[in-house]
Amino acid sequence: MRTKLFLITTTLFCLSSLYPVACTNYLVTKSASADGSTMISYAADSHIRYGELYWRPATNWPAGSMTTLYDRGSAKPLGQIPQVAHTYQVVGFMNEFQVAIGETTFGGRSELNDTTAIIDYGSLMFLALQRSKNAREAIKVMTELLDEYGYASSGESFSIGDPDEVWILEMVSKGTDMVYDKKQKKYINKNKGAVWVAVKIPDGYVSAHANHSRITNFKLSDGRTSISSKEMDKIFNPEVEVIYADDVISFARSKKYFEGNDEDFSFSEAYAPINFEAARFCELRVWAMFNAVNDDMAKYWDHACGKDLTIRMPLYVKPNRKLTPQDLFSFKRNYLQGTELDMSKDAGAGSFGSPYRWRPLTWEVDGEEYFNERVTVTQQTGFSFIAQMRSWLPDQIGGIYWFGVDDAGSCVYVPFYMGITKPAEKWAEGYGDMLTYKDDAAFWVFNRVAHFKYLFYDRVMVDILKHQSELENKFAEYQPEIEGAALELYKKDPALCRQFLTDYSCNMANYVVDYWKEFGNFLLVKYLDGNVKHEKDGEFLRNTWGYPKSPMFPGYSEEWKKNVVEKTGNKFLME
Repeated sequence: MRTKLFLITTTLFCLSSLYPVACTNYLVTKSASADGSTMISYAADSHIRYGELYWRPATNWPAGSMTTLYDRGSAKPLGQIPQVAHTYQVVGFMNEFQVAIGETTFGGRSELNDTTAIIDYGSLMFLALQRSKNAREAIKVMTELLDEYGYASSGESFSIGDPDEVWILEMVSKGTDMVYDKKQKKYINKNKGAVWVAVKIPDGYVSAHANHSRITNFKLSDGRTSISSKEMDKIFNPEVEVIYADDVISFARSKKYFEGNDEDFSFSEAYAPINFEAARFCELRVWAMFNAVNDDMAKYWDHACGKDLTIRMPLYVKPNRKLTPQDLFSFKRNYLQGTELDMSKDAGAGSFGSPYRWRPLTWEVDGEEYFNERVTVTQQTGFSFIAQMRSWLPDQIGGIYWFGVDDAGSCVYVPFYMGITKPAEKWAEGYGDMLTYKDDAAFWVFNRVAHFKYLFYDRVMVDILKHQSELENKFAEYQPEIEGAALELYKKDPALCRQFLTDYSCNMANYVVDYWKEFGNFLLVKYLDGNVKHEKDGEFLRNTWGYPKSPMFPGYSEEWKKNVVEKTGNKFLME
């Protein structure tokens, strides 16, 4: 009997149906975008993550203030650290200076988990956003916090962007090795902190990561374009494109993860070695995005499918066109359509061509373990965003947080400007939760519509795509006029500009919820009992006497019918 396909490895901590986070990120540099903006994206895929818009106003803190840190996967309090005197406004995962951060968990080597640390990946993201004015400062804040308080999560890849640059920062903690410190008169973890590497994505290129470490070899310190953490005072030098922890190689040597020459060192191979699961469930999502923008990805297909692990995809590629936020919306909705692994075409798609598969990710038949594809679009997305950052506009106008809740395939991305002074009520943190239904909360409204498509995908998606594109296209069309008006107000009174952007963002966001709720009612009527009502331009048709026109009975696909006959023979044959 062949070895079971889905081994429980450290890499798969990030993929297991029990693990709270499994996400997909894209990064776009200035010259790779249509308008000169930088962009990063993030999908918070989790079976317990509620989609809501986080809100942290700018705040002055009294001396001696402390901030409590909570584990993002469980809400367990981890500890407290001193608060800084002033924290910046944060909308979702983007701040008032257009700094944005996303992440994907890759797990890595489980023996490196630090049981004494108090800063997990979620706390690290919020702390950096509240304390950083650009991407480089965010990297500095994050790595210095870990040196002081330790890293309480497994391996993580972070997307970090500002209006000028985008970076990937990958890190993993160094485990727990307790020793007695005579000076402090207590046991301490001598391995506190993390090993990490940060790489700036070259202008004109795009990158992506999806639950596996993607940084392999990197340029070693030359004191100018590449520096180690000992040279952190040089981080704001624009020439610096690589930054890494001093001990990232020596620590790997001490743990027997690496034995070669320094110049051959690969962060991923040392701390998160590639295997079938990492390729098929993670790198394949990266491949899908790269393939949409680059004409030379066919040669990596076998690698992405887990068939050839001797090669690796590049960390970044040059796109064949300039990208817009709307392009990133579409990438978030990928299910390998157009490839031989198209999930709407295989046996699991059922009669209605669904690209969704219910968890667990793997399943067993007669002692053999099999798997479903892990694609970008997935039912368990709590929320997703595209952060768009523009250097030529004031921060409160230049930063747009395109935000959607629930499954990206049927969400609507709504623009929230960084200048807003409050979140939209129906999207706000605490407006319902995963166990508290509210019939006008954005998350629940979008979930109700999504469940119609899970029942009858190929029928319902036609309606969803029509309304989804109508709303998203309107926001794109409104954008120049809204921002032109906002800029005129900003010149006269920045506070008035902020109020204008707040009214626009919140009104549009709440309007979308009301629209989508009514759309859900329409779908219920149209597809009741598996029939399809006749309608024209959103109005259901009646006969001459006002009675409902008899519905259509689309039944099942030819493939489904043939499968039933093949399985049952003459059992259902009419006589």
